[in-house]
Amino acid sequence: MDILMLIGGLILILVGANGLTDGASSVAKRFNIPSIVIGLTIVSFGTSAPELAVSVSGAINGNADIAIGNVVGSNLFNTLMIVGCTALVTPIVITRNTLRKEIPLCILSSIVLLICANDVIINKAAINVISRTDGLLLLCFFAIFMGYTFAISKNGDDEGADKIKDMPIWKSTIYIIVGLAALVYGGEWFVKGASNIARNLGVSEAIIGLTLVAGGTSLPELATSIVAAIKKNPELAIGNAIGSNLFNIFFVLGCSASITPLKAVGITNFDLVSLVVAGILVWFFGLFFAKRTITRIEGAILVMCYVGYITYLIWNI
Repeated sequence: MDILMLIGGLILILVGANGLTDGASSVAKRFNIPSIVIGLTIVSFGTSAPELAVSVSGAINGNADIAIGNVVGSNLFNTLMIVGCTALVTPIVITRNTLRKEIPLCILSSIVLLICANDVIINKAAINVISRTDGLLLLCFFAIFMGYTFAISKNGDDEGADKIKDMPIWKSTIYIIVGLAALVYGGEWFVKGASNIARNLGVSEAIIGLTLVAGGTSLPELATSIVAAIKKNPELAIGNAIGSNLFNIFFVLGCSASITPLKAVGITNFDLVSLVVAGILVWFFGLFFAKRTITRIEGAILVMCYVGYITYLIWNI
């Protein structure tokens, strides 16, 4: 029953995210919002909506380890597996702007999370907690990031507008409402199923969040990036992964912690430092060796790093 709840919740989440994105994009197009802004905001929200649904549901239901583990695990999956697998399909050329601004910003977000989740070391507290204050701080970072995306969008064109589905306003509204409902109920089912499985197997919720939940909620990003690589547009994978990572830490965790403080009991500094190192590794591969290109060999290294991380987690259960 728990497995059915887990699978059913994941299906609802993926269907809901797709419906919400299509409906919101259609409404935005109707009001002449540039497609680049739609991509940086609504589509980014759509691919990160599973993480938002699961983490907020986890926070509300008192499953803080799933909420935090989901974000950390998803970001590791995005950085190592998605970028790595895409580079294996075809090498990824990184723009100067991405290399100088967006990847460093992604690394900064991981460092901010590392600081927020280390109350025991920094403040000599009894337990690590991502507090409401931390959550509001993360949301402030998100506001700055959104300001940056709107600023760079002014230099973009609107070629992508033709790719957005045209819908009557009533149909768009239904897509948005049904999509949101599916995300809410799907997130609740997914968290309950994952929590019950963790308890029955004697595995911590943090491990489930870092692996099973993270992999499941990252499926939209993985699908988007692999399809982009097959269509000879692999640079979208980097943008997709970076945008999702920033959204996950600044907005998803920001919202979750603002609702209720998150006790980071099962998430260790090994997990958080691994996230920082993963970002630095992608930046390092883009900066050195092949000029602003993540090669197939480097993609293979990223994938092996993720496999090694998961192996370490399973070995230490």
